[in-house]
Amino acid sequence: QVQLVESGGGLVQAGESLRLSCAASGTIFVKNEMGWYRQAPGKQRELVAVITSIGSTNYADSVLGRFTISRDNAENTVYLQMNSLKPEDTAVYLCNVRNTDWRRRNYDYWGQGTQVTVSS
Repeated sequence: QVQLVESGGGLVQAGESLRLSCAASGTIFVKNEMGWYRQAPGKQRELVAVITSIGSTNYADSVLGRFTISRDNAENTVYLQMNSLKPEDTAVYLCNVRNTDWRRRNYDYWGQGTQVTVSS
């Protein structure tokens, strides 16, 4: 099992920045991904950014160049630096950890979510 605790959401104006943090505890496999997803009202959950245990990253096109994902493996913590925020970034942001075992089976764990609201 993995427990996730997120922090850093809030209300900002367009163009401002926020930094989200997510601390993971429990059993983190050697092969894993940590990431951020978001869900706006009435919309499906979507990937924002993920980072693997060896540091490879993937971003949604809508946040490329504005958001940066990073992780501290010693602390099992993942960060999302969000710059130049836009009103369309408003959503609940959820932290995810995906463990992958030797049979390539995935186990997903989710945080409770943190609200990010960007006013115009």
